[in-house]
Amino acid sequence: MIDQDTVNKIIDSAEIIDVVQDFVHLKRRGVNFLGLCPFHGEKTPSFTVSPSKGIYKCFGCGKAGNSVGFIMEHEQLSYPEALKYLAKKYQIEIKEEEYSAEQVEQKNHRESMMIVTAFAQKYFSKILNTDTEGKAIGLSYFKERGFSKETIEKFQLGYSPEKRTAFTEHATKNGYKLEYLSSTGLTIDKNDYQFDRFAGRVIFPIHALSGNPIAFGGRILKSDSKMAKYLNSPESEIYHKSNVLYGIYFAKREIVKQDKCYMVEGYTDVISMHQAGIENVVASSGTSLTVNQIMLVKRFSDNLTILYDGDAAGIKASFRGIDLVLEQGMNVKVVLFPDGEDPDSFSKKMSKRELKEFINENENDFIRFKTGLLLEDAKNDPVKRSRLISDIVRSIAVIPDAITRSVYIKECSDLLDVQEDALYAESNRLMFQKKEEERKRAFSETQQQLKQAQSTPLPGFIEDVFAEVNEKEIVSFLITYGDMELFSEPGDDPFSSNTISVAEYIINEILNDDLEFKNLVYKQIFEDYTSHFKREEIPDSKFFVNHPDEKIRALAADIFSEDYKASAIWTKGGKKIETPDKTLKEDVPKAINSYKLKIIQQAIKDNEIQLKKLLPGQIELINMLLEQKMTLNETKRKLAEETGNRIIF
Repeated sequence: MIDQDTVNKIIDSAEIIDVVQDFVHLKRRGVNFLGLCPFHGEKTPSFTVSPSKGIYKCFGCGKAGNSVGFIMEHEQLSYPEALKYLAKKYQIEIKEEEYSAEQVEQKNHRESMMIVTAFAQKYFSKILNTDTEGKAIGLSYFKERGFSKETIEKFQLGYSPEKRTAFTEHATKNGYKLEYLSSTGLTIDKNDYQFDRFAGRVIFPIHALSGNPIAFGGRILKSDSKMAKYLNSPESEIYHKSNVLYGIYFAKREIVKQDKCYMVEGYTDVISMHQAGIENVVASSGTSLTVNQIMLVKRFSDNLTILYDGDAAGIKASFRGIDLVLEQGMNVKVVLFPDGEDPDSFSKKMSKRELKEFINENENDFIRFKTGLLLEDAKNDPVKRSRLISDIVRSIAVIPDAITRSVYIKECSDLLDVQEDALYAESNRLMFQKKEEERKRAFSETQQQLKQAQSTPLPGFIEDVFAEVNEKEIVSFLITYGDMELFSEPGDDPFSSNTISVAEYIINEILNDDLEFKNLVYKQIFEDYTSHFKREEIPDSKFFVNHPDEKIRALAADIFSEDYKASAIWTKGGKKIETPDKTLKEDVPKAINSYKLKIIQQAIKDNEIQLKKLLPGQIELINMLLEQKMTLNETKRKLAEETGNRIIF
């Protein structure tokens, strides 16, 4: 328990800009700051931070809050855990005992996993620095690699003992449950035998943006062809390798400062570059680049430079990943190290100044680099040359900015000795092909969403059962977003569709089930809207704000006011703030299902009351009500599944 004085001190110290910019690259826009939202994928910034109000707000996904709320949302922490995170950041002391076994058990699964990985990191680091085996094997290896004591401490490097059960025994002895040791991948539980995943390996902790260790990489030092040289933590609730870049926690501030990120391949490349004085560097850890990893870099800078060793095959294999970077509108450059050198080895042979000069002098635009490399391969072979041209244009075609594409086409026309018109034609063909594929995919996804969104009908015998508490939400969606597209139905061909608006969906669902609002104000609004809709008219906000009925005017003002929140979607002063289609596609059907679920639940209660009133001899009525009860429970189950609720019968 954190005392209130300490809580107040933490909140007062946690400046919203200072907290958010640890995770998001912000640019000033008037009195506020703007950046790419860390909670949903977007290419155009809609995430706003207000220093004067101490809050953040995303006008894309609707998430908002203060400094503590941001950390809770971003790091998936509880309120006390978020306070502790900020206390650590601002060096505010919180006196708290170590977690006992009982305390660990009380934490939720994710928090417990985070606690276990933090415990493991400290254990591995302690073994490296104090244990005889750790110093003789692990520490000696890191020193041989040229890592200083400060570097080893900074990256929290460690060592796991040769004894296959050393860590697991130590952890369980200290009260950490096998469940969490196993789910984090630290312990392997096989045939009732538990042993350490990383036994006999030097350890590289993998950190989240917040600095918390969430996974580990382990390198074996023995020459054993049967064992993998590097071993990583498996995917878990807290670690998804496609979303993580090694070193991002240590690099993020410098990436923002330099407005550039260097990308290398492995752990030691990152560490050596840091030690050489270049800290805005991260690693993909040997995996192909993913969109999530690219967006992680894009939060802090639009400029990415890939540092390659001289392996031509490895370079070509990475081209597809770099096309993904270009697709996000980022500026991509390449540096090629001399044959036999990589960032780790090369950085040790140069001074900080020499290394920076080499990188700056050898940076090459990716498209030019790729063109030159493939031209060398193709030489005078016309077939290879044709494939080369298609490959280069494919990279250019994914670039979202038309002016940038045209500049590259002009340059490549000169380099490849091909007319610009031909390159434009191929680029346009590829862009059209991609759009068609995206359209087909979106069409298929929409049909699936539409199928899933169609609500389970209510049994016809339900009469005079209401759910007034849900009626306002449905009416709010209707009059605020009624004219917006919700789904598309198939047209006469695969590339045409008939749209279904929010109003059409809501009206059909209500009328098809013969539902009727209990609240007379909501009922009148629904009837007014429906009558307009049947005349192919859409009543605007003024119709309800200026309605003859005083109660409807008051309700409309409430719905269109700044403070009213309809589900996850906000309106402001009667003006709609555009939100992603996905939000409406999820929220509107959920509102309908929740409404029906409330009606079903009340109908079940009414059914039970009627059953209790019947006499034992009224067999026919009893059987009828029991049949209705079964139907109601089955409908309840289906609606609960569609709504995402857990219903216990």
